[in-house]
Amino acid sequence: MRLQESGEMYLETILILSEHLEHVRSLDVAAHMGFSKPSVSRAVSLLKEAGYVSMDSSGYLTLTDAGLSIAQKIYERHNLLSKLFMDIGVDKETALEDACKIEHYISDVTFEKIKEYAAKHA
Repeated sequence: MRLQESGEMYLETILILSEHLEHVRSLDVAAHMGFSKPSVSRAVSLLKEAGYVSMDSSGYLTLTDAGLSIAQKIYERHNLLSKLFMDIGVDKETALEDACKIEHYISDVTFEKIKEYAAKHA
């Protein structure tokens, strides 16, 4: 079953926060994403049930191997697409917003071709 865009965003956010925080909690995710704590708690619960996230007794979130794989894939897409858009003259804010939209829907085949193109033209 394919994870929906919102689930991918939560996983990506947990990955990003884990690079800056020793421990990531649902409250951190809520603050970063601008969502309510109940909304994040519900999403985290669904991600736990699906096997993408684990939570310890202190409430600290950790990506499982499956969750980490998805988060890294989405984050790589976000970074490469943002950079590519800015390289061709798109302002930073628009580039980041557009990359965030596209990263969830672009096919693996197309993204690999974009990676190849970007590597040749770096």
